[in-house]
Parts: sequence; structure tokens; C-alpha cells
Amino acid sequence: MKKSILIVVVCAGLCLQSFAQEAAKVSSNLGAGAVDVRRQSFDIVWRTVKEKHFDPTFGGVDWDGVRRKYEPRVAKVKKDGELYLLLNEMLGELRQSHFGVIPPESILEDGSWNQPGGNVGIDLRIVDGQVLITRVAPDSAAARSGLRPGFAVKRIDGAETAKMQMEIIAQMNKNPLIRDWSPGLKRFLAARRILYRAGGEPGSTARLQYLDERGLVREAAIEREKPSGELSPRFGYLPAQRIEFESKRLASGHGYIRFNAFMMPVREKVRSALREFKDAPGIIFDLRGNLGGIGDLAMGIAGLMETRQTSLGSSRRRSGQLKLLVFPQAQPYTGPVAVLIDGGSGSTTEIFAAGLQELRRAVIVGERSAGRVLPSDMMKLPTGAIFQYAFADFRTPSGALIEGRGVAPDVDVKHTRESLLAGRDAPLEAAIVELQKSPRRER
Repeated sequence: MKKSILIVVVCAGLCLQSFAQEAAKVSSNLGAGAVDVRRQSFDIVWRTVKEKHFDPTFGGVDWDGVRRKYEPRVAKVKKDGELYLLLNEMLGELRQSHFGVIPPESILEDGSWNQPGGNVGIDLRIVDGQVLITRVAPDSAAARSGLRPGFAVKRIDGAETAKMQMEIIAQMNKNPLIRDWSPGLKRFLAARRILYRAGGEPGSTARLQYLDERGLVREAAIEREKPSGELSPRFGYLPAQRIEFESKRLASGHGYIRFNAFMMPVREKVRSALREFKDAPGIIFDLRGNLGGIGDLAMGIAGLMETRQTSLGSSRRRSGQLKLLVFPQAQPYTGPVAVLIDGGSGSTTEIFAAGLQELRRAVIVGERSAGRVLPSDMMKLPTGAIFQYAFADFRTPSGALIEGRGVAPDVDVKHTRESLLAGRDAPLEAAIVELQKSPRRER
């Protein structure tokens, strides 16, 4: 069966951070057979890495020695949550992305992530140490409450965001799976965790304290609303995700496409948008905060903008190397393309951005990406947890590795509070400028 490139940078970043510290307290025992089931789970995790890791030297890690180090500790485990902490500590020895064990509590019965059911219609980023609103959904509760990009959120339901930020970053720096991640990705995940603090049951109220454009302290009571967007179907053991998709014509005439994950519903939406924008002077893909998804979609979407067969790169596996081929689709868009990225752009997003950048098919604008790009798969352990493991590396068309390094933008530009308060999206504006430098041409 053909492997697909999956993420879930978000698994280790959000779910493990949300649940790992509490897992040892809340995970249930499995009765008399619990010890055997945990030993089986440990053996499956260790052996899968031993047999399927793309590098038989494990990056210089003595994997047999790792087993000798951690196996005796399994007998001392009293609850499943303690086992997951131990397994993630062991996987942290590899110091690579896309390895981790996701507790069952992280996934709901419908196969979706266990996340707040209601939201207030904003997005947050940490900019120069401040937790800033960077996007307000039109017609949302936040918009009706007068919230705007650039406002600095100081408290959520009485909890100080500055304190939350420090505590979350400190937890990440201690977590063996996360401590080596880039500062940009850590800031993104910290902002996402803080945003989840504003989530809750639809109809309930979130109370935000913030600084407005004049630096005055304001408060807003915002009713949480049901999340919008389509819930993607499950893909193997990859949990379902709420898909945000937006496409529109900008005032400049350029087409704008934004989506938060490379999941199946996105494919036809992008195809339709590119057809709608066939006469646009340029297209902007806004993939800031897009942590990845199904890898085949990166090649499929790239094919909607190519007239010749090419490749976004290659992946080395234990059994050999595979090219990530791009096949041209009917009536491709041939105008100039820009891709917006930031520290929260990971995995499949990085394959898409890096490949198009080296092929000179797109200009990359924004901030350096996450650098978490190893193709991976998932399996279910006897305890019910999901085990994610990388089975390949990724190399750009020129052979460069971006795991641990990220995609460097062609144009480095960041949000500032001043630009956000002025109603400007500085990276988006820079992308428009770059597209205006590139006249439409047939490829």
C-alpha cells in the first residue's frame, strides 16, 4: 500500500502538551492484563522504529541501548498515562519530528481532536512577546464585540496571557519531544494553546481583557460560537480536523487562497478557486499556521499550476528513495504565485513551499517555517493510543534537507503591532509587491 506523507506536528505540540502532564492522573488501568498490554505497546513502539526508521544508524543514536535504558521502567508503570510519558521520552532520544504517542483522551469518538467546541472568532500570534490578535473572522462574535487585529490580549477568563506564555514555553523546553523545536514553532503553539483557553462550550461566555489601539485597557464578554468549516474525513489513524478555507479576489486583483490543513476536502476547493482566478495577475497561498496534512495533496495542488512533469523533491526510506512527482493537470494556472509561511507552517506545507521555491514556481514570503517535515504514518497500540512514527526524510529538488532548519523565505517580513493596528497585513502586502514584479507568462 502506498504511503502518504502525514503530519501531525500538532499532535506532539498541542495534544501532548494538553494531555501529557495530566495523563498519568486520568488514564485508566486495564485490569490484570494491563502490565502485558503495556509491555506489548512498548515493544511495538521500539521495534517499529528499529525496523522502519529511514536511517539504519538512527542519526547516531544507539537504539538497542535505548531499549536497555527504558525497558526496565515499564514494569514500574502504574497507569497508561505514565507509559505514554515514558514512550515519548524514549522517542525524544531521536531528536526528530513526527515521532510521538497520542493518548486516547486526545481523540473523540467521532475521530476528531479533543478540542474546545466553541470559539470566539479570532486568531492569535506572539509578536515581540505580546499576544496579539492577528485575524478577526467577519461576522463573528469577536467582530461584533469590536475586537481588531493588533489588540494585545492580556487576560482570558482572568488568567494572564503573559504567565501562560511563559509556562507553556517552559513546558515545551522540558518536553523531550518538543525541546529542540524552533522558537517560531514554539511561539505559534503557545499562541494556539492560549487561544484554546478562550474556547469552550458554544453559548458560554469568554471574558477577554486587552489593550486597544490607544493602549487603554478594555474588556469584552464574547459568546462562544459553534466552529465553522467542514470536518474532514479520517485518513487512516490521522484524526479528523475542522477545515478552514477561504478564497477571494483582493483589491489588487490577485487571487487569495487560505486553508489550515492539507486534508482531502481542500483539493477540490483549491481546484475551483484556481479556475475562478484563471485571469488573475497572481495567486497568493496563505499557509501561515498550516501544520500540514496529507502529503500527496502538495503534489496534486502543485500539478494545478504546472505544464510539465516535475518533482517537489524526494524522500529516502529504508527501502530506497522515492521522488515526489508532480503531474500537470488540465488547464493549469500559469501566472505568478506567492506562498505565505510562518513558524507555524510545517510538514506538508514545507514540502509544498520548499519545492515550489526551488522550482522557481513561487516566491516564499513571511517567516522561516517550522522545520518539522519528516513523512510519517500512524498505528494503534494495544492500549488504544495512537503511535506516530517517521518512515522517511525529505529532500528538496536540489537535495537539501529542511528537517530542523525550515524553509527560509525569499522575502522575510513579520507582523508588527503597529502594522496590524493600521489594518495592514505586512506579509500579505509584501507578497503582492513581489507578484507585481513578475508579469504573467506561459510556462
